[in-house]
Amino acid sequence: MLSDLIVKNFAIIENLHARFSSGFNVLTGETGAGKSIIIDAVNLLLGGRVRGEVIRTGEQEASVEAIFDLGSDSPFLDTLVAAGLDDGSEFVVRRILARNGKNRVFVNGSPVSLTQLRELTAGLVNIYGQHEHQSLQRIETHLSLLDHFAGLQPELQAYQLVYKNYLRLQKKLEHLDLAERDRRQRLDMLAYQQKELQGARLQEGEDNDLEHERSLLLHAEKLAAGTSGGYAELYSGDAAACEAIAAVAGRLEALQQVDPNLGPLAERLREYQYGLEDVAEELRTYSEALDFEADRQQQVEERLALLASLKRKYAPSVSGLLEYLAGITQELEELKDIDGLRAELSRELTAQQQALTETGRSLSRRREKAAAELSATVERELAELAMPQARFSMKFVSLEEPAEQGLETGEFYLAANPGEAAQPLAKIASGGELSRIMLALKRSVPEGDGVRTLIFDEVDAGIGGEAATAVGEKISRLGTTHQVLCVTHLPQVAAFSNHHYRVAKQEQAGRTSTTLTRLGAEDKVFEIARMLGGSHAGRQAQVHARELIAMSCPDH
Repeated sequence: MLSDLIVKNFAIIENLHARFSSGFNVLTGETGAGKSIIIDAVNLLLGGRVRGEVIRTGEQEASVEAIFDLGSDSPFLDTLVAAGLDDGSEFVVRRILARNGKNRVFVNGSPVSLTQLRELTAGLVNIYGQHEHQSLQRIETHLSLLDHFAGLQPELQAYQLVYKNYLRLQKKLEHLDLAERDRRQRLDMLAYQQKELQGARLQEGEDNDLEHERSLLLHAEKLAAGTSGGYAELYSGDAAACEAIAAVAGRLEALQQVDPNLGPLAERLREYQYGLEDVAEELRTYSEALDFEADRQQQVEERLALLASLKRKYAPSVSGLLEYLAGITQELEELKDIDGLRAELSRELTAQQQALTETGRSLSRRREKAAAELSATVERELAELAMPQARFSMKFVSLEEPAEQGLETGEFYLAANPGEAAQPLAKIASGGELSRIMLALKRSVPEGDGVRTLIFDEVDAGIGGEAATAVGEKISRLGTTHQVLCVTHLPQVAAFSNHHYRVAKQEQAGRTSTTLTRLGAEDKVFEIARMLGGSHAGRQAQVHARELIAMSCPDH
């Protein structure tokens, strides 16, 4: 939801800060007051092009900024996280225009390019009117709208799963054909690598074991001296510790007849003696085991050098070398039996292609039926929007090759008047017609393209009376599920709004600037009275305005 719009030094706007709410927001005001300028400002924040000179006279820069309240469950947050631009549940975009032609764009405080801005905001806001940021002019969205209308997402997902498998097999077969062209060279290289790795007789973890053994070999003399010397000092040498402790323990054992308190001390000394004898025995065993072969160190060094060479060539560890060996062994088997593998893949691809055709044709049939239903629904909506003769349809074009979205493309067509041939919607519809068609589509397909903020400009062009009331009512209903901003000249439309803003021009110190004021209930009456009877509207216009508001919004 667009919560705040801040505009500075843009066209005739000096400094404007608007706070919008959910539901139906309407903007009204005299012609030339600056309503379209506000829409232009939003359009710039969606990556739109700068139209002519927009920097306020006497200023060097203009800036537009918007704050969107996304909500904690918005899927748009995932897009921001992926781009490294997340900042809680807010999306803040700011664009600065300078007279030297330089544009600067910031998203949540980080600089981004215009291309990035367009990508980020593509699913955030739709503007319907005389702007390029219109989803109806993006043909790729038309099929998606139809699928949402008919609830065909499960069928589309089933088709796309088959399509994904089809592409995987196709690419694997293509890779196999490439491998065939270079097969002999590849076979020779892999065979050499396999022979080299198999000849090394690799063992998992042997490099660590060898490093440990090399350390022992390098320090063999110190280890031998320390362990054999320790054995002698503890047990076998002159004045050995064990012998001395045994002598003291013997004397204490003899004296315990004189004083029994010496008995426990003698026992503790015997325990120490036995413990030291165990240690001495382990040192002797360790020392005797240090009988290394004379050339063992050279063997270890040569083995480690071989492993280091293999690691430099193929993988950084012995486990990686073993994995690489397993991989090339499998590839060798495949290359040796390439004809059999190709035949198997071709069979799988044919079966997958058949499944793709079946699921695609089923989806196509349901789309054709849904297109007729959507056309009838939209035409009923358009009839209530002062376009009673309009004929709305979708034209399908079969593709030569299956695509991710199906076996065909789909594009909306419109014949606005009797006797006219249907033409692509994006090429022939005026701004007002486009707004009304999008309103009809949004009413027919509430979820549509997933965009939750809609801005309608010129939706009331060329209509009045009951049709204007119908437009207001439809936008009001749309406001129960979407945030809607609508620029209008029609009091019948404005009366339905949940929130009313008046755009006006004011002159101060010889300069003109645009202001935006959120109206309370009574001010809304006066504004709608002005729309009904002009700037000098009398009491009767106010009465009429109250009646309009009462009929449109009973809670007022």
